[in-house]
Amino acid sequence: MAANQGQKIVFLEEGWEDVKKAIDKLEEMLNGGMTTSKFATNEYIDIYTKCYDMCTQRSPYNWSRELYQRHGETIENYLTSTVLPALREKTGQGGTILLTELQLRWSNHQIMNKWLKKFFVYLDRYYVKHHTLPTLSQAGLKSFRQHIYEETKKDATESILHLINAEREGEIIDKSLVKSIVELFESMGMGSLDAYNADLEEPLLESTREYYAKKRQEWIATDSTPDYLIKAEAALNEERNRVADYLNQSSESKLLKVVEEEILEKVETVLLEKEGSGCRVLLANDKSEDLQRMFQLFSRLENGLNPMASIVENFISTMGMDVINRRQARLDGGEKDKPDDPKFVKALIDLHEKYLGVVKKDFSGHSLFQKALKDAFVEIVNKDIGQHTNAELMSTYCDRVLKSGGEKLSESEVEESLDRIVQLFSYLTDKDLFADIYRNHLAKRLLNQRSASDDAEKVMIAKLKMQCGTHFTSKMEGMLADLAVGIEQRNEFEAKMRQQDTKLDFGVQVLTTGFWPTYKSPEVTLTDDMSKCMDLFCDWHDNKHQKRKLTWVFSLGNASVRATFGKKSYDLQVTTLQAVALNAFNDGKTLTFTELAKLLNLDEAIMKPLMHSLSCGKYKVISKTPASNKINATDKFKSNQKFSSNMRKIRIPMASLDASHNTKRVEEDRSIAIEAAVVRIMKARKTLQHQQLIAEVLSQLAFFKPQPRVIKKRIEALIEREYLERSADNMNVYNYLA
Repeated sequence: MAANQGQKIVFLEEGWEDVKKAIDKLEEMLNGGMTTSKFATNEYIDIYTKCYDMCTQRSPYNWSRELYQRHGETIENYLTSTVLPALREKTGQGGTILLTELQLRWSNHQIMNKWLKKFFVYLDRYYVKHHTLPTLSQAGLKSFRQHIYEETKKDATESILHLINAEREGEIIDKSLVKSIVELFESMGMGSLDAYNADLEEPLLESTREYYAKKRQEWIATDSTPDYLIKAEAALNEERNRVADYLNQSSESKLLKVVEEEILEKVETVLLEKEGSGCRVLLANDKSEDLQRMFQLFSRLENGLNPMASIVENFISTMGMDVINRRQARLDGGEKDKPDDPKFVKALIDLHEKYLGVVKKDFSGHSLFQKALKDAFVEIVNKDIGQHTNAELMSTYCDRVLKSGGEKLSESEVEESLDRIVQLFSYLTDKDLFADIYRNHLAKRLLNQRSASDDAEKVMIAKLKMQCGTHFTSKMEGMLADLAVGIEQRNEFEAKMRQQDTKLDFGVQVLTTGFWPTYKSPEVTLTDDMSKCMDLFCDWHDNKHQKRKLTWVFSLGNASVRATFGKKSYDLQVTTLQAVALNAFNDGKTLTFTELAKLLNLDEAIMKPLMHSLSCGKYKVISKTPASNKINATDKFKSNQKFSSNMRKIRIPMASLDASHNTKRVEEDRSIAIEAAVVRIMKARKTLQHQQLIAEVLSQLAFFKPQPRVIKKRIEALIEREYLERSADNMNVYNYLA
């Protein structure tokens, strides 16, 4: 740019003399401690104008290059002649003294840099841009870094680290002083954090590692695990606050990682397994707050929760085995092994509820601990003791909850109990076995009108359906539907019966064969009145449903019998078979076991439990000779005229003629399910190796987990039936035959 026409030329030395005076004044202000120094407006304008004129004159009188050079020399001279000696004097006199001087000199330098930039601003606008040079601010920072920072950074870092360690020990330090020096380190990166990272952060991390390594050794030797973790938590919080107070935010994750490695990772196993205060002890003593702290701290480590989850799983397994061992001890002590053991099932439910709460509350529902709980209970729930499986015990417990006269629970307590038992059920391997037993119990409750609530039955089936799908509960839903649909037909038949001349109040429940369990159906010889009512029903039913076939199941029927002993009458609630047997003893007849069996057309296997219920139970309405609690083929029976009871209405139970479940049928169903899975897989894959096929079959079977040898047996059966074939090249490979 050309100077104005007629303007007086400013020579270099002449112009610089005026500028130098302003710089000298600035230095005097700074050396006098006037960190907020200012020039009068006219002074500033004069210096600015002088520099402007010197930079805008025509060549050879354009002094831009010389002024840029002298700007740098001015800063360098000030730093080397004034700042550096002052700092050298303070070095070795204590951390705070050096840092305070460095803080002052850094602050002065920033002020000096600012004013020099204002004086020479025209250089920044044109000369620097056109020649791609560092800006005046950058040049000033570079000079400070070269002459001051490089010499003092080591001592400054040591002083900062000394102060930080002092603060860690509880001393109060000048945080603002440390923060200002940290800002100096940040500025020396010239727009990046390289200087801060290399010169302060790395030594800080190393110092922190050394400090907490010593603390770790002190704490681990003297403190219990909870006390140690309280100190560790406090240390991490202090380091986080330290970063917020005066360090760069980027240091937080690195600093915390070093602390975590030193005071947590290197002693995790020791802390978790410490005698008298480790993880197992905290679990055993329900130390919720300590467990939460332990979880929060170890979750900070990569894979830090795995050892803890393993301890939790082992502990829960041990607690579960204690419950199982208590049941075993009761059985060994002579207690009868029954399919009904509510004490055992409740203990399992309570155990699960307790540690489910621990997982949710203390471990924030973390997936690792959910898996630990699941794996532990899979082991516990599938550990059978005695003759009866846990599947049977759990189903019987459900039966107690759902039937009238069982557990005395409110509606909300029933649903809560069902929720908890379904949670246990989810861990069962043999879900199909549970389903078979549960279906038998459900059938008895429904057919004997022993169900406490239809709504509760539906709720339980809905929970099982949600857990295992529609296929699992389709038969149970069909059973409920049968009863609901049959009401209208029963009402219609009962209206027809009222028009007939019968002595009996007769009703029939029609069931769909596929939904209900299979039952023994003895062809008992009924009384004439019963036979007449049956014939009436058959005629009525055949007219309405010509294509349906009726099969009578007398073992499921029930009756109310009016019995008179002496002068007192009773209403006996009995089964159909018991009613027929009681009818045979009218008119004071005495019958032998063989005569009665022939009269009723029943075999010995049914006669024994039948007569045992009438002559050996709580209510002995039939007397037998000789008197004993066992039925023999040589016994004689007659009506017990001496029978007496305070109750007018008496229910006489009879042992079930059918097992609670048919193991053979369950095995058959499993065989079908395995074969179906094999065929599905092979149809899709066409060719598969033996081990791959086994693995895929196991992954598809949701309701039970067969042994590989059982699957292999089903594969052999499919090969025989030509669904599959072995590969000619490799006997371990199967091919699908379309």
